[in-house]
Amino acid sequence: MRAGCALAVLLLASCGGGGGDWARAGADEAEAEREYQACRDVAGTAVGKEADIDQDIIATRGRDWQRGGIGRVESRAMQEHTRDRAAAIVASCMRAKGYTRPR
Repeated sequence: MRAGCALAVLLLASCGGGGGDWARAGADEAEAEREYQACRDVAGTAVGKEADIDQDIIATRGRDWQRGGIGRVESRAMQEHTRDRAAAIVASCMRAKGYTRPR
């Protein structure tokens, strides 16, 4: 369970640093950062179970995958999927709060 939570935290950390790249009229940087952290918490909760399941799969299928030479590929694919899902949740949450990303 701890490994899955650690994985989720690492995946979310890769979703960007701070709320500085999100902007909303009338919101200062500190407010954007608070809102961004709240959205990251939502995403962490949403993907936490998925990350735990991925860790269980890796732990139980790791030997089979190593024998087949696909362990790293499968592990990376699961991590990328979870990371992308977390990033999409954060982006959706921030847009729902009225924030946009400057292009």
